[in-house]
Amino acid sequence: MSPVSEPVLPERARRHREMQRAMPGAPHSGAPARLSDRLVASWQRSEEYGVPLDDIDPSFVGTVDAESLFFECGREVLTGLHRTLVNEPVSLMLTDADGLVLNRMSGDTALLRALDAVHLAPGFAYAERAVGTNGLGLAIADRVPTVVRAEEHYALSLCTYTCAAVPVLDPISGQLEGCINLTTWSAQSSDLLLALAQSAASNTSTLMLARSRGQRPRPAQRGEVFRVETPRLEPGSGTLTTLGPAWADARALAEGSIADGRIVAAVGEDGSGRATLLAQALRHAYPRERILAASPPAPQDSEAWIGLWTPELGKPDTGILVRDVDRLPTWVAEHIRDLVVQARARAAAGLGVPFGMTASRFEAIPPALAALVDTVVAVAPLRERPEDVMPLARHVGRRVRGRDVSISGPAETALRGCGWPGNVRQVTDVVTRAARHGDTLDVRHLSADILSGSSRRLTRIEAFERDEIVRVLTRPGISMQEAGEELGMSRSTVYRKLAQYDIHVPRAGS
Repeated sequence: MSPVSEPVLPERARRHREMQRAMPGAPHSGAPARLSDRLVASWQRSEEYGVPLDDIDPSFVGTVDAESLFFECGREVLTGLHRTLVNEPVSLMLTDADGLVLNRMSGDTALLRALDAVHLAPGFAYAERAVGTNGLGLAIADRVPTVVRAEEHYALSLCTYTCAAVPVLDPISGQLEGCINLTTWSAQSSDLLLALAQSAASNTSTLMLARSRGQRPRPAQRGEVFRVETPRLEPGSGTLTTLGPAWADARALAEGSIADGRIVAAVGEDGSGRATLLAQALRHAYPRERILAASPPAPQDSEAWIGLWTPELGKPDTGILVRDVDRLPTWVAEHIRDLVVQARARAAAGLGVPFGMTASRFEAIPPALAALVDTVVAVAPLRERPEDVMPLARHVGRRVRGRDVSISGPAETALRGCGWPGNVRQVTDVVTRAARHGDTLDVRHLSADILSGSSRRLTRIEAFERDEIVRVLTRPGISMQEAGEELGMSRSTVYRKLAQYDIHVPRAGS
């Protein structure tokens, strides 16, 4: 990220200089200590948002989501930490992804009264847009652990505090859930504050995973940048060219917009095929060009990541696809926007810059990139495209085996009946594992979660029990009596367990 000069924020920079020189022992002349680029960029955004310098006027939302897994686990972790810090002048808070304060704990009544005076309390929004630069707002914007000390706050009324905040990501989806924020007086030592916040955030994520029905954590973001080659798709073999009308209509809209030089955002649930749809549209609109697809890295690796692929932006033979832009730090989104605007200005008259992005929803796209979007293409989740399930399954099976696979009737019934909460990505994972058993995909090769529909979170013991029941019942030719004997259950108990876990095992001929 290029250095930001002080004149960008003349008023805030002047106030900062005055505060620095007023500190005991500070020199009365010469340049103040250099401010970090992150801090100055946050000040710049705060000024653009219209946040006043001298006071704050945060919005009161009032209603908080106290039913989410994040809130449940975060509150439990902070309650345990609070017991060890009850005599310390520290306030522990949980906020959502929009900076709304969900709860607050502290044993220091003087600190609580002071925080009430600046509205740092449950029900109030404390994002950058609401109150300017502060610890939790900057942690959410840049998605990295953050400490904002005293005079680093944008609003001068917050300069008596120091805040340490750490984002918390959903361990399964990778979505930003909110952050852990610890606030103390600015005169207090803040050396351990960030370490405590990081520990609490890590424990919250670990607890969320433990209570997430035994699902595996999402792999860490690696910031992949790779070239999308010309797809080798053959009609009639269950490839992505044979999907239903919902997919075809969305792809046609994206392709037409890209061909006209417009920037497209494909939005939809994670794993629904947003990036694949845009890659197909880019390929058909620009058949002779290469396409670079970039996935966001861990926030601390962002600078190296943008330096890897952005030099290709605007080249006449290159299309760019940026995935999951709703997971980008704010400053990265702003940097990409500037590069796209510059590339468009350099482009020949009448020609656009082949550029697309994906996100969970349009409202989640960082404002800097949302302003560039000309066309929004909604990609429906797989549960709303049941006609796509079997073509996708056959395509994945062929890719794994190198030839067409046979799918048994019971397996097809199970695949069609699944709600696919993980969308296309889940189909790919399930069929990939199943196809490794041979050229015929049977119901016994499918994972237990495909054959059950329990909506509540299962304990590890419950998940193990469900998996064992499914394993036994999917054995060819086994009767319910035989299944009960192997499981050590009566027939009535087996039926009760089937209802408890909403297990449906299709039989041959069903």
